Amino acid sequence: MNSPVEDASVRLLRVTAQLVRETHPGREAPVTLDSSLERDLGLDSLARVELLLRLGREFGASLPEAALGEAETPRDLLRYLGHAAPAAAPQAAIELPHGAALPLPDAAATLVEVLEWHAARTPDRTHVLFCVEDAQAAAITYADLHHAARGIAAGLVARGLQPQQAVALMLPTGRDYLACFFGILLAGGIPVPIYPPARLAQIEDHLKRHARILDNAQAVFIVTVPQAQTVAALLSARVPSLAGIVTPEELAAAPVAFHYRASPNDIAFLQYTSGSTGDPKGVVLTHANLLANLRAMGPAFKVTSEDVFVSWLPLYHDMGLIGAWFGSLYFAMPLVLMSPLAFLARPSRWLQAISRHRGTLTAAPNFAYELCAKKLDDADLAGLDLSSLRLALNGAEPVSPATLEAFIERFVPYGLQPEAITPVYGLAECSVGLAFPPLERGPRIDAIRRDVFMREARAVPAEEGGPDVMRVPACGRALPGHQIRIVDEAGDELPDRHVGRLQFRGPSATRGYFRNPEATQRLFRDGWLDSGDYAYMVEGETYLTGRVKDLIIRGGRNLYPYELEEAVGAIPGIRKGCVAVFAST
Repeated sequence: MNSPVEDASVRLLRVTAQLVRETHPGREAPVTLDSSLERDLGLDSLARVELLLRLGREFGASLPEAALGEAETPRDLLRYLGHAAPAAAPQAAIELPHGAALPLPDAAATLVEVLEWHAARTPDRTHVLFCVEDAQAAAITYADLHHAARGIAAGLVARGLQPQQAVALMLPTGRDYLACFFGILLAGGIPVPIYPPARLAQIEDHLKRHARILDNAQAVFIVTVPQAQTVAALLSARVPSLAGIVTPEELAAAPVAFHYRASPNDIAFLQYTSGSTGDPKGVVLTHANLLANLRAMGPAFKVTSEDVFVSWLPLYHDMGLIGAWFGSLYFAMPLVLMSPLAFLARPSRWLQAISRHRGTLTAAPNFAYELCAKKLDDADLAGLDLSSLRLALNGAEPVSPATLEAFIERFVPYGLQPEAITPVYGLAECSVGLAFPPLERGPRIDAIRRDVFMREARAVPAEEGGPDVMRVPACGRALPGHQIRIVDEAGDELPDRHVGRLQFRGPSATRGYFRNPEATQRLFRDGWLDSGDYAYMVEGETYLTGRVKDLIIRGGRNLYPYELEEAVGAIPGIRKGCVAVFAST
């Protein structure tokens, strides 16, 4: 008779081998306890998410999120299973602030002034509630954040940071990230968010890949985890501006008076949209840009301090950083925050946090809604109540009508209001948000003739459910104070239902890319900014059809990779969301 440990290893290997067979049909590599999940078995990040979900079902337990980030082999996963917790009953929610809606910092001209405004008026109000694994959530108040940020700022100034010098920030979601971001701002620096490595074992390669971004930003410091400090010598040759790699603990100092105050037109942070390949493009966003975007988005969605935002979105990406965190900061609504790894290790955590804390707002890319609609067992959703949710924003990647419908169908029995599901459109070059649909309408899907669309670049209405129909979701109208137009290749504006390049302008728009005049010149056309997207308009609403750089022209037809990827992903035996289509000569 096998021992319990042997039984567990056999079951784990069986589940792993089955996933390998599905993801790599015909692959003959043996699956052992010491096989490398990535190198030997070819399991990428999404496949690891699937593996953890299956292991959770097999063992009736929840693996810690570290299993996703740190496990290199099935043996590592076996060790994590030894520490796995059985599916726990939902915790009681921490009491969040409520009552009459609070006044807003309308006169604030910078993000720093927004934080100072709240810290002075409601210092003990919960700003962020951190959900860490299945432990009791921990709160941080406005006063906590302001005090911690002042200490980080003092440490940076003491190390010689000068106004408007760049500081790269590579930390996981948590108190340190929030404190360091505002610490850099208080010291007069420019934060440059960089995503942390999926696994600490890869930190050297990870930083090498980011050397081009660090050099373009002329970063003076990197604030990161202790494990990254061993790479300092290696990076020095590639990033001449770099003076040091420091941890938040090393920076923390007694707060001091600061001599530099940010102005509205100072750079608030750099959002890099590429860099490991090609020329890095750091979107320059000023305090004025960000506050204009927040002040346009908030009223569009009737956001107040009585809302509760629930987010797992990474803080190095504009949707999580600006939309979730800065939006919560400005409008004084509590932000219930968990790490992306916590969501990926167990996606039901996101929905359970909305239920537990009576979340009213949330946002995620399309894949997250697809994952929850298709991959969660009913047992994961015990006691779930989504009736408090009034807005679930879907953006940051192509929105699938099928995913919208599948999510609504799956979660209406759990109290979800269908009209809460809201596709939106934005881009880093417009801070984050550009087009939002009307409140409480729910998804609007346009059925058009695929043949006319591909050959003539026109969106001619078709009967829903008919043959050769293409379905495109509406992403709403331009935010107040902003404009969108659709133009042809010559730059002439097109009428409704003609597909062309989407251009925009408004107070949230960037002034260009940091130290990249060529890319900046390509961005602007006669005072408008080129989004790099194809779209069409119908009665003022925007319908996105694909990226300009991705378009494939074959046999006189315009082919959009996303639609092909969706079609291939729907074939039985193909992993949906793991298909890439591209042109090749």
